[in-house]
Amino acid sequence: MTEKVLVTPSELSSMLPSDDIVLIDTRDPATYAAGHLPGAVNIHDIFTYLATSTPDGVAAMREKFAAIFGAAGLSGKETAVVYEQSMNSGFGQSCRGYVLLTYLGYPKVAILHGGYAAWTAAGLPTTTDVPAPAAASFDIDPKAASILVDLHGMKAAVADPNIVKLDTRDVDEWIADSSSPYGKDFCPRKGRIPGAVWIEWYRMMKPTSAGPMFKSAPEILAECASVGVTPDTPVVLYCFKGARASNTLVALKEAGIKNVSLYFGSWNEWSRDPSLPIEEGLPYSAGPSAVAAA
Repeated sequence: MTEKVLVTPSELSSMLPSDDIVLIDTRDPATYAAGHLPGAVNIHDIFTYLATSTPDGVAAMREKFAAIFGAAGLSGKETAVVYEQSMNSGFGQSCRGYVLLTYLGYPKVAILHGGYAAWTAAGLPTTTDVPAPAAASFDIDPKAASILVDLHGMKAAVADPNIVKLDTRDVDEWIADSSSPYGKDFCPRKGRIPGAVWIEWYRMMKPTSAGPMFKSAPEILAECASVGVTPDTPVVLYCFKGARASNTLVALKEAGIKNVSLYFGSWNEWSRDPSLPIEEGLPYSAGPSAVAAA
């Protein structure tokens, strides 16, 4: 892992002539085709892939992305720099790319802070040329996998009051009005993982002249304090499938929260298992929220 996760457009522009860098554009193929950073490869699967955290699901995810990243030319020597359109328009997909690469044990990963919007706002060049990278052997390091929590780990976190379960979804999902960003009834149940607290992922960013950017570390720690999270609090994040929670994971790590992990299956997995309890209804009623279980 690189010490500095977020790089500005000017920093990246300075790095490109001398550093060995693989640029990864996570946007949809049509948007990529209309213009992208010179040399960038398009890997939209980073955003669209729906994973389960069962052993078979995790193994399939590992194999899929090891093959994709190897085809993009990542051998372990290059720095992978991931970007999206802007930090709040792609549901955190560049940060999901960071999390996936980190989970697989890739040693050098960065995120273009502000994404394509900030790059173009800085007047830096774009192209429609599509590169043909030389495929590389992408090695997985299993020791790096602790950044993600599987279903078993999430059940343990729910049972442990010392671990904060931080829901980062949009407000309509938090109040149980919608089951997902793909539609209110995309998943069979609406609600929350029991005991979770909530910071909507947008709150980790603020507008700037170059587009949305992460808040400063003191500002992010102030947001965390509002739900009882300090730099020493163990935190497990979730959203619907891990993209928005990845955005928050990067924010918390940049702010100095020491023990942050992400439940990769997130609400897409938890809500589909009727044996798992959920909190239903509004989260701000006078009495405790109803807990539904099989």
